[in-house]
Amino acid sequence: MIDIAGTLRRSWQQLIAHIDFPLFFIMLAIMGVGLATVNSATWDSNHRMLSQAGNMGIAMVVMWFVSRLPPQKLMNFAIPLYVFGIILLIAVFLFGIKVNGAKRWLSLGFTRIQPSEIMKIAMPLMLAWYFQKYEATLRLKHYFIAALLLFIPFALIAKQPDLGTALLVGSAGFYVIFFAGLPWKIIAGLLVAAGSAAPILWGMMHDYQQKRILTLIDPTTDPLGSGYHIIQSTIAIGSGGAFGKGYLNGTQTHLEFIPEKHTDFIFAVYSEEWGLLGNVLLLFLYTLLIGRGLIIASGAPTLFSRLLAGAITLGFFTYAFINMGMVSGILPVVGVPLPFMSYGGTALVILFLGVGMLMSIHTHRMLVKK
Repeated sequence: MIDIAGTLRRSWQQLIAHIDFPLFFIMLAIMGVGLATVNSATWDSNHRMLSQAGNMGIAMVVMWFVSRLPPQKLMNFAIPLYVFGIILLIAVFLFGIKVNGAKRWLSLGFTRIQPSEIMKIAMPLMLAWYFQKYEATLRLKHYFIAALLLFIPFALIAKQPDLGTALLVGSAGFYVIFFAGLPWKIIAGLLVAAGSAAPILWGMMHDYQQKRILTLIDPTTDPLGSGYHIIQSTIAIGSGGAFGKGYLNGTQTHLEFIPEKHTDFIFAVYSEEWGLLGNVLLLFLYTLLIGRGLIIASGAPTLFSRLLAGAITLGFFTYAFINMGMVSGILPVVGVPLPFMSYGGTALVILFLGVGMLMSIHTHRMLVKK
């Protein structure tokens, strides 16, 4: 007689064998908050909430498949994905579609893709592979080569121009180089050099980038132009008070004062409705997410796994910090979504790719121990 219950139990165990449940449930909680906030931000057209739910489903399937790949196989994708990403970025430079003055997209006929998103995961993967390859013979020259590997995509993305994504890709690569043991003397030297080169870099910036920084200092200089985003988002955050106005009751949101309210400025929508208490809860969830990722990184058995897990985790921190900072008016507006909350398909899949890699690193280590 067939043991149906036993077969189903074994199938279920195999299905969830590579899922890290603490990480998964933390991420699920943030996504739940995000989905509810997208629903509020697009209340007059709830198809976006349904679309976002579909994006989450697709992204979780991607996460599940990646989590089942052992870290050794992830290493095999490092060079091909990096080279493929560079080729696509060059293609954007030559044949890309210009939207709102920026050339960031490639048309495939039936859809458009943004190749810079690929580099968010390809960059740390490539550098982690590189340092793993030369782990036993690491010299100063290897850090310079790694910096060159990082600079190429950073420059191509910044040229589009897309400073926000360039910063995210650059930070992901820097985290790998830092965790690989970059000497503090070099870090101090780079900071001094960056400070000295600030006037030159300012001159190299586009007019709209300079205006964003000047607007950060005083948004009221252009209240209906470049300062509008910051002014309206800070009004929304402040009007939420300690406990918020309540779900679906945000006046700044539903009277259409907040721009890009379901994407880059979703934090302003959330803050208006849930106030300081809701913000503390959200920050707590992100802290748990980052803490869990760092625990996985610290327990990784190889240099490749540690570098990759550490860079992915601090990448989540960078996304959240930059987004909340720009919405709160303490950082320039650079178009960075809030991880696992902002509406979007490609960016969400890339985030889940990172989560899948974290799960792969952790669960395969646990399976080896068993």
